[in-house]
Formats: sequence, C-alpha cells, structure tokens
Amino acid sequence: MRRARAEEPGRSPRRSSASVSATTSDATTSDATTTGARTTRDDLRNLAIVAHVDHGKTTLVDAMLWQSGAFREGSTQNDRVMDSNDLEREKGITILAKNTAIKRSGDDGNEMVINIVDTPGHADFGGEVERALSMVDGVVLLVDASEGPLPQTRFVLRKALSARLPVVLVINKTDRPDARIDEVIDETYALFLDLDADDDQIEFPIVYCSGRAGRASLTKPGNGELPDQENLDVLFDVLLETIPAPAYTPGAPLQAQVTNIDASPFLGRIGMCRVIEGTITKGQQVAWIRADGTTSRTKITELLITEALTRVPVESASAGDLIAVAGIADITIGETLADAENPVALPPITVDEPAISMTVGINTSPLAGKDGGTKLTARQVKNRLDTELIGNVSIRVLETERPDTWEVQGRGELALAILVETMRREGFELTIGKPQVVTRIVDGKKHEPFERLTIDAPEEYLGAITQLMAVRKGRMETMSNHGTGWVRLEFHVPSRGLIGFRTAFLTETRGTGIASAIFDGYGPWAGDLRARPTGSLVADRAGKATPFAMFSLQERGTMFVPPTTEVYEGMVVGENSRADDMDVNITKEKKLTNMRSSTGDELVHLVPARLLNLEEALEFCADDECVEVTPTNARIRKVILNAGERARSRTRNKTS
Repeated sequence: MRRARAEEPGRSPRRSSASVSATTSDATTSDATTTGARTTRDDLRNLAIVAHVDHGKTTLVDAMLWQSGAFREGSTQNDRVMDSNDLEREKGITILAKNTAIKRSGDDGNEMVINIVDTPGHADFGGEVERALSMVDGVVLLVDASEGPLPQTRFVLRKALSARLPVVLVINKTDRPDARIDEVIDETYALFLDLDADDDQIEFPIVYCSGRAGRASLTKPGNGELPDQENLDVLFDVLLETIPAPAYTPGAPLQAQVTNIDASPFLGRIGMCRVIEGTITKGQQVAWIRADGTTSRTKITELLITEALTRVPVESASAGDLIAVAGIADITIGETLADAENPVALPPITVDEPAISMTVGINTSPLAGKDGGTKLTARQVKNRLDTELIGNVSIRVLETERPDTWEVQGRGELALAILVETMRREGFELTIGKPQVVTRIVDGKKHEPFERLTIDAPEEYLGAITQLMAVRKGRMETMSNHGTGWVRLEFHVPSRGLIGFRTAFLTETRGTGIASAIFDGYGPWAGDLRARPTGSLVADRAGKATPFAMFSLQERGTMFVPPTTEVYEGMVVGENSRADDMDVNITKEKKLTNMRSSTGDELVHLVPARLLNLEEALEFCADDECVEVTPTNARIRKVILNAGERARSRTRNKTS
C-alpha cells in the first residue's frame, strides 16, 4: 500500500518542513541555545546527495548546476565538475565531500539558495559522508534503476536514518536498457525496513530521473525510457517541499562547527563550517573551542560562502549558512566557533572505527632516490602523515618499533591506497606493508572485522564464485536471479578474506563480475585462511632484466617487469605458477661465441608483462612481502632482500 502511495504523482510527504526542521535541528543544537521559540530560514535548504559508487551523483549535480544558470551561456565546463581532484577524475569516484550552491525562485518569487553536498559513494571514505551529513537537513538518495540498492547505498542510508534526516528517493538512469524500476523501488523499501526505519522515515517522495539527460518526473516512465519532463524542475520542487529549512533560535549566541579543512595560498588554512546558531561577521572576535576542550579568542579575518563552484567574500552569515572562515592557523575538524562571551561547544563529529591497517615507512630498497622522488626522509613522511590527520578524521597513525615506519589505520584498503597514491604524486618514496585487519579482544576472545559482500555476475560463474568465497570463509546469505542471465549473491565474509580478492574475482568471471563490500561489524576470529595459491619469482641479483633470461622464465609463471627493467636482489619480478617462491636470475645474458648457428638470429617471442598498479601490488603481497612506491613505479619486494637471510628466517619460524 505504501508503494502505491509513493508512486502517486505529486504526493506530498507526511510531515511538514517546519516539523521536520525542528526535529533535525534540535538533535544537533546544544541545550544552552534552545530556550525560546524556534524559527526557520525559508530562503535556504541544505541537502546531501548520497548513493553507491557510479550511480550518477556527480552527473546529476552537473545537470542541476547547468539548469540553475550557474554557468554562463556558452562557457565550457568539464563533465563531473564536482570531481575536482585528479584521482577522482581518473577513478571515476568521489573521494572528498564538496558543496555547491544553486539559486532558484520560490513560490513567492523570492530567491532560494540550495546548498548541495556531493558525498563519496564508497564506504572507505565514510568519514567524508559523516561530516557531510552533519552539515545538512535532508538527503537525496540516488539509486540506479537497474542495479538497485548496493552495499554503499546501505551504508550512506544508515547514516542518514540515524541522523533523522528526511529522504527524497531518486531513481536514476531510468533510460538504461536493463532498467527494472518496480523491482528497484521494492528493494529500496526492503532496505529501509531492514535498517529499522520508522513509519515517518519510510514515507518519502519518489522522483524518476535521468541525470545525464537532465530530466526528472513524478510519473513513472517505462523501463528504458526517459522521464516525460524536459528538465529537472520537478526535482527542484520536491526538494524545496521535502527538505526542511534550517531551524534556529532567534537571539541565541553564535555556534558554528568545523566540518572540513581546505587551504589557500593567499588565506592559509580555511575552516569549512555550518552556522548552527547566531550570526558570524567578518572581523568578529569569537571563542575557538578546540578538540581538547581548551578555549581561546580569535578573529575571523575572512568570511566566505559558496556560489555555484566558487567562494565569494561576505560581511556576515546567519544560522543555516555553510561558510568558510580564514585566520585561524591551527583550526581542525570537529572544533567549535562560539560567542566570545558565552562559548558553548557542540558535540564532536564521530566516525566509525578503522578496520584495515598497513605500515608506511621510508623507501629502503637499493633503488631509493633513483626514481624521481624528492621526499625521502622519515621526518618528511611523518610530517605528511600528521598533515593528513588534520583533514581526514577516518585514519589513525600509530608508532611502531622502527623510528622510520608508522602504522596507518583506515576504513578500507581503497582509502589507504588513495592516501599512498596521493603521497607518491607529491614526490614521496615509501615502503608499504601488506594490509592487515584491525582486531579486537571481546570477552577475552579475538574478534575481527567482517564485510557484507554483494556480487553481480553472469550465472555461469556461480560455481567458481562460490568456490572462491569458500576458501575465504565467506558465508552466502542470499541469492537472487532476475531472469536476465545474471545472479546477485550476498556473502558475510572476514575483511581479511577480501584482501587480494579483486584480482582473483575478475579472473574467475573473465572481467564481467561486479563486487561491492561494506563493513558489517566485528565477529569471532574465523580461523586461518588459505594464502595466495601461487608463489613469487624473486630476482637473486641486481642488474637489468634481459629478454634471453625472461624467455626461459616465462614458462614458470607470469612476469611483472618488461625487458631492460632495473632489478635488485629480493625484488619480486613475477608470479610463480606453483605455491612456493623461486629465486631466479632474470639478468642472465646470452653467451657470445664465434660459432654460427642456423637458429642464432631468431627473434625471442616474449609474453607481454603484467604491469601492476598500486592497488594490484598491495593485493598481490604475501606476508613476507611489501611494496616499494615511488613517483614512477610500484615494485613488490621481499621484506628481507638477501636470499640466505630469508632462508634462515623461514627455518627459525618453523622451529619456533
């Protein structure tokens, strides 16, 4: 019955904007500022767009910016303008939460401002999602009309429901040939019920949309068809009606919370804030309440707000505004700017605990400093990690036994790989250890993180996938077949079972499978997992790889380096087809003699090397291996380079 009402064109949500606004804001405002009647700013809306990776968030924001007149007619803009980071454009995902402001005319003809926060769709960047949700009063839940809700959809929706934020459901990509709109809506309702949504939360409006075409409608189109409206006006109307206006208490003292950090070569460090109560002005003296509870006075030297994609200076901002402040050199995320005479701190921003860790240290290989790296010292690495802690609340940096190596903990393997990739592009040379899971002791027993893994793959690979998950202690929970030749499988699997899973999964499914995982809590230690079924081909001496040596070695396995590559003793140059490691001479040259041979001038035919990127190298690592990362290369190497020392170490481990 609920779904029938939700699909009814023009249906209004059950609650009014004012009632929702009061509920939302009351949950985030200190008791010290809630005396007196509350009112709302009807000229402003703050919302976040949340979705699974590649469901079209950033593309939809592009269309909203164009149709709101944010760009001058005839101007040239790149696709996905909100993905300003090079890594975001290369990988096609949103990593950093960013906001934009769109202006629309309200029903009364007055100008309305819609602040839109584009959030990451990957659970590894959950810290960005949690910070973004602390800035807004409602969310747009974007779901692909074919793929339906996926693990990261569950993650971001759970965060929104726990924050008591109203939801607008947008079914995107209705023009996909394999769209199945009715089934996706049913799956979304099932997801709400699974996340214990109450009756008010499950009564949400539904908008049918094609972000790339810039069209939206309240009338459900046929599968594979575009919405019947020519623009996004319907979506804007639903947002203004459903997302509550910011609520505040007139006359309350200033309260603003820092939710993000940016930097400018002219202004220095910039704190991104939402004004919860009161008014803030340029040049004002405010109380700066730090994370450790200490308070000091400081001056707001510059105050900015966002218009479209640019920040513009303003003289003042009021409750509900998303602002940027400059002039506070050491401000960091979660801290509060308050009234100088009546400082009251806001609750700190909390994020989920890290689940994956790896060691990060200086490059100790024989080729250190020869690959264009300019930042090689332990002091430079430590300073960079400390800088990352300022703007990234999802990671932790811990000391290790070595003074030049640190343990970095994060939400997932991808988040840590992005950090390392960013550092290498800045000129760092690093040694990265194999990713490990962060364990806990609960009631005297060892517990480890688990993941909810969702797999979409052609049904002919069902057996191979099941076998692949069995050796990783994965337990199948659901299996569904939509009659399209594809199956969807859901597994409960230890997080460490997914380290190195991606490459094997793509191989088994011939590159056609799609896998997504989300953190699903801690559980008892699942026991030993079978390690990588193949071994490594390890160079036994320094030199350059020769075609002559590689021709005979390629029968042993897959090579990771092309001819003429500089290698050193202990460097992994390939994957052995057998389970054990093999020390090989990849630098061997052909002997030259005066004897002529009828086959002497034949060309050597080599199988092309499999060149690993950073993520693949981290996945491939065995327990006794690490990754050497430089601005131009990612090499796998043994932790102990000398072959004799490695053999003695293995002997000691067996006897102990």
